[in-house]
Amino acid sequence: MTHYSFQAKVAVITGAGIGIGYEIALQLARAGATLILNDIDQALADQAAEKINASGGVCVAVSGDAGELDTVERLVAMAYEQFGRLDFAIANAGITTFGSFLEYQEAAFQELLNVNLKGSFFLAQKAAHKMIAHQQKGRILLMSSVTGFTFHPDLTAYGMSKAALAFLAKNLGVELGKHGITVNAIAPGATVTDRTADLEGGNYVDEWKKITPNGRCATTEDIAHTALFLLSDEAQHITGQTLVVDGGWTSTSPPPGS
Repeated sequence: MTHYSFQAKVAVITGAGIGIGYEIALQLARAGATLILNDIDQALADQAAEKINASGGVCVAVSGDAGELDTVERLVAMAYEQFGRLDFAIANAGITTFGSFLEYQEAAFQELLNVNLKGSFFLAQKAAHKMIAHQQKGRILLMSSVTGFTFHPDLTAYGMSKAALAFLAKNLGVELGKHGITVNAIAPGATVTDRTADLEGGNYVDEWKKITPNGRCATTEDIAHTALFLLSDEAQHITGQTLVVDGGWTSTSPPPGS
């Protein structure tokens, strides 16, 4: 593993109580970054921050719905009020709702867009405003998905939201480039997390190992390592891109059970 140094860097990350978000936060803390860690679940946020702090990191837990503007504004303001800067804004929070196109309901659609799109859009916007005002060459990272690039059963609405995030990264990479702010997205493929463990009838890992060209399911560490690279100085000339991390699955795209 490449060892990055993020000493004196401050990061805001949403939806980081568990899973991919938590692993990104943990790896950033190990590299020296100070974290403001958000999760909608207060207990999960507190638990995650406690573990990071116990390991020698510096992490502040903030609960709240990352799809709500007041939560986003509070996170960005806290970075400057408590630590005087914001280097990394990571819009990791997202929800997955399954359902066929013909039966998908408006309430589920609106909830999905609030978290996956509204929250990500406005975290990027509020963070960029502050970075520009403080003349900081920051990094904004969005969390897309392979479902935004290819078909997956019962994930039409979810895939649409994740495709939009890849497009957002592409546009913001241009718009914010003159300010020295890079904007990129990661599109994870099947990844082993607490949330995915019960999918595919509990055979999630085995199913995805069979249909992924390199014969494995991604770990949260795989995604976190990608995130740290895109946040690092080594990636300063990469912007407006979406990096697919899927073991080659999108090259063939067979659904689970095939």
